[in-house]
Amino acid sequence: MRLSRHFPFISLAAGLGLAEQAAERQHIFSNPPVSAESSYRIPTAYESAVLGRRILALTPLGTLSTVFPSSADGRLSGEEHRPAGLGGVPIGLVDYVADCEDDGNPTILAINIATSFQNVKHGSNISLAQRWTPRYPPDKRIKSSFLDRLIGREEESEDREDPVPYSAANLPRFALLGYLEKIDSASSEALAACFVDKHPDAKYWLPGNKIHESEFVRLVVTQVYWIGGFGDRAYIGWIDSADWKNVTREEWEAVRLPGEKKGWKEWSSSTLSDL
Repeated sequence: MRLSRHFPFISLAAGLGLAEQAAERQHIFSNPPVSAESSYRIPTAYESAVLGRRILALTPLGTLSTVFPSSADGRLSGEEHRPAGLGGVPIGLVDYVADCEDDGNPTILAINIATSFQNVKHGSNISLAQRWTPRYPPDKRIKSSFLDRLIGREEESEDREDPVPYSAANLPRFALLGYLEKIDSASSEALAACFVDKHPDAKYWLPGNKIHESEFVRLVVTQVYWIGGFGDRAYIGWIDSADWKNVTREEWEAVRLPGEKKGWKEWSSSTLSDL
């Protein structure tokens, strides 16, 4: 299913416009509608791909997951003192990401001495995880009087410091599985301009710098796993990699994610049916 340029504003926090779509309702984990009056439906896998591509375009950081080499002979450069027994152990490290090729394959400036890229050099698979972080906290938070009563929690002060001022479980995130592919050096100048625009400090370790050996690579996406939020109103599952790559700029520019602008609201306790 492809989306028209008038694809409605999809907000997994507000659910606006979803009732206007004609696609069949899907209930992940066989969840029933929240209520007979509910106007929400679960977005399709393709609609979720559009949201994911917007996240990729707007989110400059991601977690690269790899595994350490299984043999001592595969010990990484510069890690002679790495503890024993780490062979096959996964490690996730945050890295800079950009959407410079606009085809769903993330652009990464690989510092060759870094652990993630050394692991890949020695045969590790790799994945990239990204999550959507709202630009602004919601005007109205999710509250569950049922849970409050269950655990005996009293109403919290509004001026209490909140380390996560939004429901992270209610927001979309995904993992891209694939492999790294070196990008032709002929494209380096354009990639450098794009990447530095997203990450100004990256200009110090562009290919050819005097500090670290580096190169531009793309993560060629072969599998996409998506968690759109709460499972009774967001798609959770695999997205076809072809759909992921076929999303157009026009499509992902036409949608909005929760918290891109001020004034958004999370699900109310009545909508959640007190969880």
